[in-house]
Amino acid sequence: MKRQIYDCQAGCPVESTLQIISGKWKSVILYHLLQDEVCHFGSLQRDLGHCSRRMLALQLKELEQDKIITKTVFAANPPKTEYRLTAWGQTLAPVIQAMAQWGENYNQRQKHMNRVE
Repeated sequence: MKRQIYDCQAGCPVESTLQIISGKWKSVILYHLLQDEVCHFGSLQRDLGHCSRRMLALQLKELEQDKIITKTVFAANPPKTEYRLTAWGQTLAPVIQAMAQWGENYNQRQKHMNRVE
């Protein structure tokens, strides 16, 4: 899918970022790659339990096309596939880490709110 460069109004840089990391699973994939540095397809599939094989493959393909990750296939039986963040993909670390921190804070807040009720 051809990506657009937004250079129009306030908020457009956010749109540019979101078109790369949006999708239900891309940010989660990036989170796991930041945690483990190298991930195999099977381990990602286990980590993203509710993501179908087809959807995972599609999300990985889009991240690869956007030069956010690299894919290496090893000729083994069965074939082994590794995914890594590119140097450009690693620049998303502060974004994904901020999302993770916000999510942790949200989860803690929700637990607290449920105890108060």
